[in-house]
Amino acid sequence: MWSRTSCLLGVGRTSFYRRSLFTMQLKTSEFQSLFTEGLSGLAELFGKQQHELRIAGGAVRDLLSGKRPEDVDFATTATPEEMKQMFQTAGIRMINNKGEKHGTITARLHNENFEVTTLRVDVQTDGRHAEVEFTTDWQKDAERRDLTINSMFLGLDGTLYDYFKGYEDLQNRKVRFVGSAEKRIQEDYLRILRYFRFYGRVALAPDDHEPETLVAIRENGRGLAAISGERICVELKKMVVGNHAAHLLELMYSLELAQYIGLPPDGNVEEMKQVWQNAKDHSPKPMTILAALFRRPEEVEKMDLRLKVSREEKTLALFLVKYRRELRKSEDNPDSLKPFTDFIIDSRELDSQSKVCELLKYQGEEKLLAELSRWSIPRFPVSGHDLRRMGVTSGKEIGATLQELRDIWKKSRYQMDKDELLSYVKS
Repeated sequence: MWSRTSCLLGVGRTSFYRRSLFTMQLKTSEFQSLFTEGLSGLAELFGKQQHELRIAGGAVRDLLSGKRPEDVDFATTATPEEMKQMFQTAGIRMINNKGEKHGTITARLHNENFEVTTLRVDVQTDGRHAEVEFTTDWQKDAERRDLTINSMFLGLDGTLYDYFKGYEDLQNRKVRFVGSAEKRIQEDYLRILRYFRFYGRVALAPDDHEPETLVAIRENGRGLAAISGERICVELKKMVVGNHAAHLLELMYSLELAQYIGLPPDGNVEEMKQVWQNAKDHSPKPMTILAALFRRPEEVEKMDLRLKVSREEKTLALFLVKYRRELRKSEDNPDSLKPFTDFIIDSRELDSQSKVCELLKYQGEEKLLAELSRWSIPRFPVSGHDLRRMGVTSGKEIGATLQELRDIWKKSRYQMDKDELLSYVKS
């Protein structure tokens, strides 16, 4: 029950099992740093009304991993009505009542928002949504959560409450569903993608899945077809920039999931694996990795119809599919950025440099990527107004002359100034 890792996490020696419940004390600096004036006020208010309040879900996982969570969610035995009454009496403002039907109340104390959710059980699910019923049983609430590492609670006194060996799984870097994988998946099919995302965050080895988990995913993968593209897109983008992304995408293809989530059924998995290897150490955008799967622009269009990606993401994917073979370093001078800087100058689009940087990540051109990241786009010094002052009045002639001067300027590596370029017009 006691391990060296626990000592490193600053865990006290009061660990014990009670039935299926595992508890221990957490006394890390990351945990203590959460106690702002707002949280202290919230804890005092719930304590006075004798409603239990605990930190829930991902924040507990992060704290046990030695990280300070960016977002902290809370769970309580108080019902939404009891919370509203309590906050109104104390003069505390409540915001965003959209989550109230699911038991969530958001209160604002000392310029901080605190999202507090009543303990609940799922009484009916359809694979996308759940009808919930409130409860005061912490274990029942833990049982309805997706993964063991996300099912723990942390009391504000530092007591960990773990009903499904989530702490043990976290220490062993295992990702498992709470109870039956099939049942958890059928409650919400998006949990398939959440499994892969958290596997990339937690697991050390790229292929350490429990066989029964993969069987459950394969047999229920078609359920993803009913999940909204927006929800799928959020999980997919987080997964492809995490650890083991190439393995996980390849596994998703072998489990026949691609057709349900907007990816091409015959995606170029081998190219994707190479691109991920090229780009993984350079913070690629999610679409840089996914673009490797697309063989044709039409597949990007189909993906967009399913996932409803942003305009920026779609144009990046189309750009990479079009130029990954066409725009490459020169064989005569492989250390030169010129093919890429010329493209940026000619495109005149605000995001062209960013797109070309992603292309260099895709191609594995680390040296050129570093140079282009430091490069500032120079301004072409001649305008149509300059030519009109010299007597060039035809719009067609102005356009042709500007293009000729731009080509001369590019050959000079963008060094020639206005007077030097206009001298060509005079001659």
